[in-house]
Amino acid sequence: MYRYDDYDQTIVRQRINDFRDAVERRLSGHLSEEEFKLIRQMNGVYLQLHAYMLRVAVPYGSLDSRQMHKLAHIARTYDKGYGHFTTRQNIQYNWPALRDMPDILEELAAVDMHAIQTSGNLIRNVTADPYAGAAAEELDDPRPYAELIRQWSTLHPEFSFLPRKFKIAVNASATDRAAVKFHDIGLQLKNDPQKGRGFSVVVGGGMGRTPFIGPILREFVPEAQILTYLEAVLRSYNELGRRDNAFKARIKILVHELGKEAFSEMVEQEFARLLPTADDLPMRELARIRSQFITPTFDQLPDQNEDYEQALKTDDAFAHWVAVNVVPHKQPGYAIAYISLKPYGGIPGDISADQMDLVADLAQTAGHDEIRATHAQNLVLPHVRKRDLYTVWQALDKAELATANLDRASDIIACPGLDYCVLANARSIPIAQEISKRFAAKGREDLIGELKIKISGCINACGHHHAGHIGILGVDRKGEEMYQLTLGGSGAEDASIGQITGRGFDEAGIVDAVDTVVNTYLGHRETDETFLETYRRLGPAPFKEALYGTA
Repeated sequence: MYRYDDYDQTIVRQRINDFRDAVERRLSGHLSEEEFKLIRQMNGVYLQLHAYMLRVAVPYGSLDSRQMHKLAHIARTYDKGYGHFTTRQNIQYNWPALRDMPDILEELAAVDMHAIQTSGNLIRNVTADPYAGAAAEELDDPRPYAELIRQWSTLHPEFSFLPRKFKIAVNASATDRAAVKFHDIGLQLKNDPQKGRGFSVVVGGGMGRTPFIGPILREFVPEAQILTYLEAVLRSYNELGRRDNAFKARIKILVHELGKEAFSEMVEQEFARLLPTADDLPMRELARIRSQFITPTFDQLPDQNEDYEQALKTDDAFAHWVAVNVVPHKQPGYAIAYISLKPYGGIPGDISADQMDLVADLAQTAGHDEIRATHAQNLVLPHVRKRDLYTVWQALDKAELATANLDRASDIIACPGLDYCVLANARSIPIAQEISKRFAAKGREDLIGELKIKISGCINACGHHHAGHIGILGVDRKGEEMYQLTLGGSGAEDASIGQITGRGFDEAGIVDAVDTVVNTYLGHRETDETFLETYRRLGPAPFKEALYGTA
């Protein structure tokens, strides 16, 4: 975990004081809503369909127990007793009163948290692999790099008013759990035998109205030059990105319209111009930041534990949870435990204050005091001793947090949709709930295997539907909520954009359509073939025929 220093705390508290003054002026009528909008956005406050919403930054998804306890306290004191984890590894509260926002920010600052830059046309929360520091196959922990970028980009005077919002992700494993190819900038850590440590840089990925898989702009940027290269990319975007049309303002549009080669040439020219004035500050800063991370001291344990093995043999429910939700750890005797926020029929990403407190307690007693939020709207205990897994599972099971569905059909990503969002065309949450119920039958998800379903309530794609093996997009058809179905997307290292199957479905029809697609897959798959593998082998034809019949 990264520990704030005095400089971090000073910045956060100064921002709170400024924002408190702005809130007082808004409530007194001295600021109009339009005048207040830019100020509140840069402090994480949205105006949603029914109320203000506060989005709290969880940099690269890392939390400790005191922070999670504080989030629980805020949910009880200022909201309706729950919070909602998002696809940006953040948490948001949907019902706080505007007058309470500065007090909430004060509460957050007491545990080294804030809401700075969780909204607005600037660099948003930098995300990373939720298994960082624990994954067996990672080259290094990507979070110090993410923290370096966070500190560099926070309140950056040149990049605080970009043409549009900007998102960066960092990954350090061969398995991409950060969706780097769907980001404005995606960084993949690599070791080159001749050049040393550096990054492959993806630029211009994104979803929304015009989805793109980002091209690799540079195969290798040395570790010591990464901030300079990011600055060159952002300067080029800031200069040429459109400000006259919000729908065409993202960097993905600029890269697409100029072409990768032309944009790369522009970036390289700026990069060459900046390099002579760049010093070793990033490396010194990286070393300082690494020193601010508390590294777990792992016990030297055998990889096998007798009590753990016995529990696997005697408790089938626990064994099933381990098989689905527990991931190998790089340290013998440890495991990565996945906490599902997707109970069958539940609201994806929602967590109650009591559940937050439980997760915090488990992290403190059995998880080296670390918790991670994932971009799939779930939580992870990254460092659990195998001997403690059974106790952890029992506590999670009692709290309805032990659904064994990691990357299964009910592990659905869904945006807030028309229940909350002023931009939405259709509801997402009820669709996710009904689809989830379809897969609640014992053994059905095991039969299906890996299947990622993602739902967005509008074309902005906050539910990542473009990257879903099965994607659902809510649209408005003459005042009626309708849903388009897409198939074949992926947000992993084999990134792809899902293709629309055909005409849309109403609320009941889309749930049946998902069932039809899954049954078609089961009827056509070869041995041990995943849904995505089957779809890519067969193409859309058999699925379209099952959905719409023959022409």
